[in-house]
Amino acid sequence: MDWWWRRQLDSMGLDALIDAQHRIVSRVQLLAARRTESEIRRRLRRRTWQTVHPGVYATHTGPIGYEEHLLAGLLYAGPEAAWSHYTAAEQLGLIKPDSDRPVHLTIPVHRRVRRRPNLKIHRVERWSDRLAAAIPPRSAPAHAVLEAAGLTGTLDDAAAVVAEACQSGRVDPAEILRTLGDHRRHKHGRQLRAILADVAAGSHSLLELRYLRDVERAHRLPTGIRQRQVADEFTDVAYSGFGLVVELDGRFHLSPNRRWKDLDRDNRATLRAESTLRYGWLDITTRPCEAAVQVLQVLRRKAPDLTANVCGPGCPLPAN
Repeated sequence: MDWWWRRQLDSMGLDALIDAQHRIVSRVQLLAARRTESEIRRRLRRRTWQTVHPGVYATHTGPIGYEEHLLAGLLYAGPEAAWSHYTAAEQLGLIKPDSDRPVHLTIPVHRRVRRRPNLKIHRVERWSDRLAAAIPPRSAPAHAVLEAAGLTGTLDDAAAVVAEACQSGRVDPAEILRTLGDHRRHKHGRQLRAILADVAAGSHSLLELRYLRDVERAHRLPTGIRQRQVADEFTDVAYSGFGLVVELDGRFHLSPNRRWKDLDRDNRATLRAESTLRYGWLDITTRPCEAAVQVLQVLRRKAPDLTANVCGPGCPLPAN
């Protein structure tokens, strides 16, 4: 298989290619551009270049940045390597970049690459089927999401990856669900099917997924409308016919401007004759039953005979 950068080198020339690669270049690229081994050794000996990985160099003497590490790892891993997992998801704009993460790379099962610090090498069958139509090569969006979710230790962490990726608007939950069939040994596969259905129904964050699971479903409350649009804003959960809006905020902030926006949003709900209950991360993750009690109390203002479910021993939900 030919290198992914070959056309770029032929059309742009070596200097432009190095610039496009954040001043990273490989020995293979240099030789393809008719540079000599002695020239490479001279640059390294004079310390105008530095080695990042064996056969991969930075053409400067300063610190190696995150983008440089990404290109260096890809060049080191060989012509059939591609960014994958968290690295691909970052490069596709699905999740926020994190320079503390290692560079994740996938290669075909028939290849071997020696381990290097800060590189995670994954080997998969049908490697080429997972790739996006992009240069440098990387996993396609749905595959990248599932690969990253497969590295998480808990289902909550996997759900957070899925929710963030879908919230970016660059991948559809239905596409991830279809692609899940290609990841038959995924550690969270069965549970992710249900989570993807909830994301497709409008849950945009891990907190919204937790509210749906631990408050609404666990206590058999009516199903709210996710991400209902009112004028130019969206409500997190709206209970149609009950005059109730639930707003969920997973951020910890003390910003006066943010607080005013929340208050203004709640005031507009009041002007629509809707009550607002607002919950944060700790409310839903540590006191879901108490949240369910409050939601039920407001719902019963419109429907006094509305039934709900005690989720287990110690649940304070009032009897039907």
